[in-house]
Order: sequence, then structure tokens, then C-alpha cells
Amino acid sequence: MAPKRPEGAGAFPKAVEQPVPTSPDPDSLYAALDLGTNSCRMLIAQPKGNQFHVVDSFSKSVQLGQGLSASGRLSRASMARTVQALKICQRKLQKHDVTNMRLVATEACRRASNAGDFMRYVTRETGLKLEIIKPEEEARLAVISCAPLVATRTEQLLVVDIGGGSTELVWLDLSHVPKRERQKSIMRLHKGFGGGLGGGFPGGVGAGLDPGPFPVARVVDWISVPLGVATLREQFDDVDEDAARFALMSWHFEEQLGDFSPFHKAQAREGFQIIGTSGTVTTVAATHLGLKRYDRNKVDGLRMTSDQIDKVIRGYLAAGPDGRRNDPRIGKDRQALIMSGAAILQALLRVWPTDRLSVADRGLREGLLYAQMSSDGVLEDGPF
Repeated sequence: MAPKRPEGAGAFPKAVEQPVPTSPDPDSLYAALDLGTNSCRMLIAQPKGNQFHVVDSFSKSVQLGQGLSASGRLSRASMARTVQALKICQRKLQKHDVTNMRLVATEACRRASNAGDFMRYVTRETGLKLEIIKPEEEARLAVISCAPLVATRTEQLLVVDIGGGSTELVWLDLSHVPKRERQKSIMRLHKGFGGGLGGGFPGGVGAGLDPGPFPVARVVDWISVPLGVATLREQFDDVDEDAARFALMSWHFEEQLGDFSPFHKAQAREGFQIIGTSGTVTTVAATHLGLKRYDRNKVDGLRMTSDQIDKVIRGYLAAGPDGRRNDPRIGKDRQALIMSGAAILQALLRVWPTDRLSVADRGLREGLLYAQMSSDGVLEDGPF
């Protein structure tokens, strides 16, 4: 069962502010804030059994990384937009008196030469202290968030997190883990990628950790490609023809996978699962389902065939920029970015032909919450 969240806290880039009917004990609340290249998102939740229940949320497109590829710096306008969004987050944290929190920034702040100045600006204006996390931790947290969607029969798992500024891919071997333990073994990665049975990879976060008596998913390899929906689109912004730009983006992304060891190995379809987490994947799913209004309960956990995904992408190309802009599932702000995300998705399905892709409407925020709660031991033991 997927974590519950308020209606409307979906993948579409709209500000989301939900009223809370009751006042939970502040000591039981946890917050996770993800400041990405495109969006600022936050969840406030409390543990509920082996999951969590979202009591408040916020999501807004801030386009922090706009122009970053060309200048190497965060612009004044993008920083100002972002700080206004963070002020709303700060008020929500204060309203709920939240003390258990992790507030993180990702690729745009990793790349910007003035990221330090921006962090100080954020603290001065909002009182919030954000930490810039490394790509490895971003990948690990995305994997943890998807644990409840892993099938018991899955032996080889690829988790793909398509962000605004980067795309993380993590390949896990679960074949040594008993079927009933496979989801839990992924949750145990909150201690780090190292230390799993059969070995993780040397020098990673948590390398050398003693996994104890419980099996931990083995990370075969991972990669953070510095191309997301915004950065990939910017690289090919000078290509006017829609279909040509899409093809170039897809092949260019595939070229970046050369250092990812599973790229060079054929994988059996039996026991192999791909989970995709991003606004791109959820938007493709919503289009496939023909939703007029986004419904997370119908999207999260949906399994789509590669033919279904290809049909949606071909439909996007046939519609053209104007058609995509007028599609309520995409919108004018996202019409260009959906094609760069679709190009990444198509490249992955071309490299690893698979019957189905599991759709995850979850990501870094959920991973941050799971990791905090697992570390504090406040989640009940048991199957998801």
C-alpha cells in the first residue's frame, strides 16, 4: 500500500497547500524538503505502521536552474523565486512545530558557482539551513522511496530518477535476498550503499557497514548523469524541428551511459523490474490512463508496457508544441520538458528492453522521510 498523501499533491507543477484538520503531536512529525533544478517540494508526515501519513505538503515550480548551463551561476531572479517558495515552507514547518527534518538541495546547487552565496541568502531570509547532498545520496534516497513497489519475484532491479538537472540510475541485485525480505532489504539502504550481502561498491556512502543478521540489497552499480529534463532540453534548444530535437536528445542521453556497467550486459526479462520516478513518468502514465484530473492513487504503482509508453510518446510528438501546451496533463510550462524527459525514458527502454515499467509517484522527499523514520526506529516491522 502506497503512503497516503492529500489529494492534489501530484506530479503536475502547481503550488500545493493543504489544510490540516487536526494537530498531530509535533514530536511525531517529520519533514522532507527537496529543492531541485525545477521545483521546490516539501512533505510533512507522521509514521503510520510501516508507512507514513502525509499531513501537509507543498510543491511549486521555481526554475532555480534556469540559465545555469550557460552561465554556471544561479540568477538573481531564480534565487528570488525560490526564496519566496521556501518562505512558505518555513511557515508550514513553524505552524506544525516540526523539529525532525531534512532540507536538501540537489543538482542545480551542486553545479552553481554561487551556491554558497545562495545557501546563505536562504538562511538569512527564511531561517532554513539547506544541505547540498551528493549524487550518490540522492540516488540512494530515490531507491528507498520505491521499496514498497518492488515485486517479490524481482531479482534484478533498475531504479531511474529523472530530475530537472540530473538523472540517477541504480542497479540492485536482490537474488540473494529471500522474497519476503526484498522490500525491507532496500529500506535498509538508509545506512548507505555499502555493506550489503555480496558487497556494495567500495568507497560509497556507508561502505564497510555491518549489515547485521538481515540481508541488504546489493548495489551492482549506480550512475548520476548530469542531464535532466531541463539541462538536456537546454543543450538542444537551438534545434528547431521537434522530432529531430527529440531524437538527438534520446541518443545523446544513451551515450552518457557508457560508464554504467549494466549498460554492456544483456538482461533476462524474467525477474527484471524497472521503476521510474519523476514527473515525466507520472505524466506519461496519466496520459496513458486518459485522466482529465491527476489522481495519484491511479498512477502510483501502475505498470505500463513498453508499447503503451511508446504510444504515448508518439502521441506527444504528433501533437507538437502547441498540442502539448494545450494538454491539461502537460501544460504550457512543462510542454518542452516533457519531451526531454520522454527522450530519456525512450533511451532507457531501448537499452534495456523490458515488458513493463513500474510508475512511482514518489522520490527524494519520500526517501528522506523513510530514511529518517527508519533510522529513528519509528516504523513498525512488517511487509509493506
